[in-house]
Amino acid sequence: MSTNVDMKLEVVVIPVSDVDRAKEFYGRLGWRLDQTPPGVIQFTPHGSGCSVQFGTNLTSAAPGSAKEYLIVSDIEAARNALVAAGIEVSEVFHIGPDGPVSGLDPERRSYFSRASFRDPDGNDWLLQEITTRLPGRIEAAATSFGSASDLASALRRAAAAHGEHEKRIGEADANWPDWYAEYMVSEQTGAELPK
Repeated sequence: MSTNVDMKLEVVVIPVSDVDRAKEFYGRLGWRLDQTPPGVIQFTPHGSGCSVQFGTNLTSAAPGSAKEYLIVSDIEAARNALVAAGIEVSEVFHIGPDGPVSGLDPERRSYFSRASFRDPDGNDWLLQEITTRLPGRIEAAATSFGSASDLASALRRAAAAHGEHEKRIGEADANWPDWYAEYMVSEQTGAELPK
């Protein structure tokens, strides 16, 4: 394709064997039940631009064969919310040099801390904590926050980093709004963070 045309992922179809049971499960997650044509159930995770659909005869894939990723800005808060909703969730683990290791990534690096759960059919959902994107994943002009909780988490990280910045410069930074904005955009796009 010679020109870039925006294409945004809208829906992922997941295979289920019992539509009513799946509807109850995804409702317990707190995902929004969307208006759809008859025979199609669609849920949208909080803060997501992409939805999941299931229903009778939507896919020939075997129930339980899907593996999907959900990104979160705070893996512990996300896991706690799922547990509070009665969802069985793995312990938090991180990716070490030799594979999965129990607990949070010691450096709290993006993409490393994870937890997982399954729907009643066995479809796998992996939660992955991402606070800073790899370079080139998001264009600087397209940065945004999908929810108030994601924005609040980004502001907390910026505030902590700004506190360190003020310690380094030895004075209060009156231009903190610009510093926060640069930090938050850099974090989302994977650019070098301001010092």
